[in-house]
Amino acid sequence: MDMNKSFSLRKEDREPKWHVIDASGQVLGRLATQVADILRGKDKPEYTPHADAGDYVVITNCDKIVLTGNKWKDKIYESYSGWRSGKKERSAREVFEKDPSRIVTYAVKGMLPKNRLSRQIIKKLKVYAGDEHPHKAQVS
Repeated sequence: MDMNKSFSLRKEDREPKWHVIDASGQVLGRLATQVADILRGKDKPEYTPHADAGDYVVITNCDKIVLTGNKWKDKIYESYSGWRSGKKERSAREVFEKDPSRIVTYAVKGMLPKNRLSRQIIKKLKVYAGDEHPHKAQVS
């Protein structure tokens, strides 16, 4: 690579790979930062901030994730429907019991930039509660 020329990754030149991450026993925030970097492509030398240079990530066993401290009851997830009295507040334990994969998706999505590119990047994240996932053909 010539050092006097700038490099910008084109959509045609990217070659995404598939990563499988086992979340059992891992801390949620540390896992989310690692996954967000892989999804954006910041772990590659050809990282370009305005282009989707990242890989696909499959997270398994998200039902065995660990939250430190009192976050199971103190961490609050808020949603607002737009209607009067449409604000809902749920603790991390309530969100986890309803759908364990949602807590990991929220954490990773919060660590991505807030723009149109992040909406494209988050689609490359696949989260599953158990050991099985339907992406065996892509990963092998």
